[in-house]
Amino acid sequence: MRFATHRLHVLRHARFRRFLLGQTTSLLGSGMNTIATTFAVLQLPGGGVDAVGGVMAARIVAVLVVLLLGGVFTDRLGARTVMLAADALRFGSQAVLALLLLTGSVRIWEVVVLAVLLGVGEGAFMPGLSALVPGLVPHEELVDANALLGMARPMASIVGPAVAGVLVAAFDAGTVVAVDAVSYGVSVVALVGMPVGRAQAPGRGLSGELGRGWREFTSRTWLWVTTLHIGLFNFFLWAPFLVLGPSIAERRLGGASAWGSVLASEGVGAIVGGVLLLGRSPRRGLAWSVAASAGWAVPVVALAMRLPLAWVVGAAFFAGIGAAVCTTLAATVIQRDVPAEVRGRISAFDSLGAFALGPLGLALAGPVSGVVGVERLLGFGVLWQMLAVGVVLAVPSVRRHEANARVDKRVDVH
Repeated sequence: MRFATHRLHVLRHARFRRFLLGQTTSLLGSGMNTIATTFAVLQLPGGGVDAVGGVMAARIVAVLVVLLLGGVFTDRLGARTVMLAADALRFGSQAVLALLLLTGSVRIWEVVVLAVLLGVGEGAFMPGLSALVPGLVPHEELVDANALLGMARPMASIVGPAVAGVLVAAFDAGTVVAVDAVSYGVSVVALVGMPVGRAQAPGRGLSGELGRGWREFTSRTWLWVTTLHIGLFNFFLWAPFLVLGPSIAERRLGGASAWGSVLASEGVGAIVGGVLLLGRSPRRGLAWSVAASAGWAVPVVALAMRLPLAWVVGAAFFAGIGAAVCTTLAATVIQRDVPAEVRGRISAFDSLGAFALGPLGLALAGPVSGVVGVERLLGFGVLWQMLAVGVVLAVPSVRRHEANARVDKRVDVH
């Protein structure tokens, strides 16, 4: 009991507990929303698989377009202010969608517009996470804080869709979207309780502020190299896994339920990985983060080798542990070693670089696998990831990088 209490010591900070509750609730609502919106679009006149893809694409594109602006305004106005506005926008877009669905008056184009607004809110919200958390907990407890926040996402990805399926069957999609809107409202209330930091004076215009953020980003070799590593991983390995995995499951693993068990196992692994990180702060966290990214290749190996479902599920669990270690430690390194005044922009460039190639990888995975073969494409992704991990770890600024020992005593919550 004493050991467990020590590992959860970070929860003694009331502001962090409040923020964690708001984030967990919001993520749970988002996990429910994907299922609800998908079924709603499928049932609309003119709906179907193509319409579902269009709605999802509109949301993702909006996120990517707004990310850099979100980073600039996070640094200029403060994380709390921008995140409040972002959650208010997300609340409003989902409340309107819920109303349209419940009244039976919604059309496809309206769903697309509201998906764009939701994506704008998400893109504006994301850079604030990196900027806000360091002001909620002591410098030395950032790993624990990021581990708990990281555990909230896989929990939501497991519980959210399951709850949404039950609610859609019992009520309708509009009810579930309304619950998602309420979840963003809870996040707004949680953020209102955060202290307000001083906003910074505007720089030399938007382009000037972006330019400074880019220079800060590219001046840190360890940062842009690891960002490029994750971006190419998403393109070469994870996108083919997400696209081809369901069809492989349909052909020889047992169908949708089998694929659901694979994804659920990955989520459980991520939760376990977060638990294992609590109370630990590796001296060379960046190197451990890069090494842990090799875990993502394990379930892809299992699919490429045509292993039975049990092996794929076990491999996904291992990948989840690696994912938790990789993302938690990477986030902590940025929070510790990047100056607070540019942390929002750095986080935005980091997120954009990591995810920008993802949609292209998703679009190309199917056609390319039809030319070279499914197993060959997956095998190439595995080979790429393992070689990339080795190359990145060979970069001196990555391999030798240690956490900044300086503890910033200022409260930099904005």
